[in-house]
Amino acid sequence: MSEARRTRVMLVFGGRSAEHDVSRVTAVAVARALDPKRYEVVPVAITREGRWLLADAARELIANDPAALPSALDVEGSQLDQLGGVVARPGSGGLGVDVVFPLLHGPYGEDGTIQGLLDLADLPYVGSGVLGSAVGMDKVMMKRAFAACGLPQAAYLSLRDGEERAAFADRVVSELALPCFVKPANMGSSVGVSKAHDRVELEAAIDRALEFDEWILAEAAVDGREIEVAVLGDMPPEASLPGEVVPGAEFYTYADKYEDSAADLLAPAPLDDARTAEVRELAVRAFEACRCEAMARVDFFFEESGRGFLVNEVNTIPGFTPISMYPTLWEVSGLPYPELLERLIDLAIERHARRAKRAGRQRD
Repeated sequence: MSEARRTRVMLVFGGRSAEHDVSRVTAVAVARALDPKRYEVVPVAITREGRWLLADAARELIANDPAALPSALDVEGSQLDQLGGVVARPGSGGLGVDVVFPLLHGPYGEDGTIQGLLDLADLPYVGSGVLGSAVGMDKVMMKRAFAACGLPQAAYLSLRDGEERAAFADRVVSELALPCFVKPANMGSSVGVSKAHDRVELEAAIDRALEFDEWILAEAAVDGREIEVAVLGDMPPEASLPGEVVPGAEFYTYADKYEDSAADLLAPAPLDDARTAEVRELAVRAFEACRCEAMARVDFFFEESGRGFLVNEVNTIPGFTPISMYPTLWEVSGLPYPELLERLIDLAIERHARRAKRAGRQRD
């Protein structure tokens, strides 16, 4: 009897965003955790300039000894001159991948761009589709979706580059008050985020955020605990037990997440049963408000003696590093990391089959 064919999983990592290095770290964690008896890993790197490379050396390392991988996959390899070589279906002479696992945090990966490409290529892929990815990436649209669905959130104001910055700063001071947070609309991992305590810091924060995106937003500061919930699945999605982030700095910074690990991650969060049930229900509502699919991490602020839980944002490609909250929350909820990855791959293939069936009916 011949050995069963392994599922060929393309890990896409690197990318053009400011979170390029985070993606390289995430790719290592996923590659190490995928069962080599079930999956053949095909790593594909995208350079900061947008070139696609077949990560030959990384592929050999993964095949021989995933434990020997470095802390971050190298963005190097042979040039893929034709994108069709990346997304070709099995048996067509290309890479023949069965499913794609995008590990591209931030713009050009988490925002619906690669999802649209993979839809055109008729390939299954892990995570949200074009719409959920785009809404989940753009904090302004995300907050509008939360508002439309009646979800509690902190007050905010948005600005597009080219509009009067001084007038925007005036509105922030009068309507939100200081201190406040200023963020690029399309960025993650706290990149470009600043906390402004006075007018000078506010103006600098606005300028800094606009370096990363054309749209930015200012949010009223919330004095509350930072609670996170992992959501998994479709029809219906499920929420994990909540976790809590205790930042090592004034807020949860990029360094906290990926460099010095100064933050404390409490999983599960010290919440009573009623609060735990409440935040899990809110997480699913936020997930559905943004039309997310398969996976997302939903972040909250919790004012214990005030408004309770406030939805902050959803993250449709959350980190999968060893210190990341998404896999940790599913671990404490009873779903180990390797099984979580298998579930996500299965969800991708199931969704693709549903859509292919409907597309076939439309052609008929």
